[in-house]
Amino acid sequence: MSTLFQTDSFQNLLSHLASLPCEDSSDFWPAAQLTAMAQAGVTTWDIPPDFAGLDLPPVDMLEGLRQLASASLVATFVLTQRTAAVRRIATSDNTTARQTLLPALCRGDIFATVGISHLTTSGQHLDKPLVGVHETESGFELSGLVPWSTGATQADILVTGGTLDDGRQILTAIPTDRKGLAVQPPMQLMAMNASQTGAVRLDRVQITADEVLHGPIERVMSQGTGGGAGSLGTSALAMGAAGGTLHGMRHETDRRPELLEYVTPLQREHDELLTGLRQAIAGEHPQGAKAGEQIRQQANSLVMRSAQAWLAATKGAGYVAGHPAERAVRESMFFLVWSCPQPVLAANLQEFACPVR
Repeated sequence: MSTLFQTDSFQNLLSHLASLPCEDSSDFWPAAQLTAMAQAGVTTWDIPPDFAGLDLPPVDMLEGLRQLASASLVATFVLTQRTAAVRRIATSDNTTARQTLLPALCRGDIFATVGISHLTTSGQHLDKPLVGVHETESGFELSGLVPWSTGATQADILVTGGTLDDGRQILTAIPTDRKGLAVQPPMQLMAMNASQTGAVRLDRVQITADEVLHGPIERVMSQGTGGGAGSLGTSALAMGAAGGTLHGMRHETDRRPELLEYVTPLQREHDELLTGLRQAIAGEHPQGAKAGEQIRQQANSLVMRSAQAWLAATKGAGYVAGHPAERAVRESMFFLVWSCPQPVLAANLQEFACPVR
């Protein structure tokens, strides 16, 4: 593991992030957190060396995200959406797009996000694609609805795509000020509202060949994923959130040492699961490819149980809106819906339905 995360500067970044206010409101944007990350060099982690980036290996990238999530889950989630956009740009054969966008993204001068769920999960059961694409003399024209995009309200570039009549798909990087692109007001969510997640409507948005990152090709989302670690990234953030919750709960033990009876086994479970997560990211887990879903289910369970334990430990104070324990409970629910595979969800539901003996 990189020594980057053991430096005083990185630990100071974590402390600074944890101290910054972050309202759970769609009127709020974690600008201060994202700026602090950029100033600390976090925006170089996912950029190729040719563009002055570090291009951290997956084991280091996800370790960094895990620790960032322990200090600010919302800001780190926003960062993952930027990283998803960066990966699609960096793995594109489009030299113009790479040379134009990656240096500015590395410096943190611009913000990019993705709107790609309709190409993977959302709306895939529909007869008509949510975003249709038509070829034009100069490139392509996109029309439809991108149902989920985090931070599109703040983004300079939206990486999204759509489907042509013959079933082929494209992925493109569109400036958000492009005519016909309208970012909708953020949805009001159970938690994570500062991520400003909502829909984007495309009305005959024109793009040129220089703005196409991948395609036209069938199943465009299977192309150009780069060196990421797939769904283990969501597990890393869940583990980070659980770690932040346990840190808060340990503060309760300073004046209520009897709570150590409950914090200690949760912390032990966290540490054991973290070892498994690191093994899986490095490709060294004994269960091989099967480890991912099991780790995600266990991480989901741990982050939710830890948050509920913290709430119970704080008694009535934790039930008051704005207390970090009640917020941790709501944020822990996020992992039941964010990129949660059906087998993982089924395992979590089975845990919920299991009778107490």
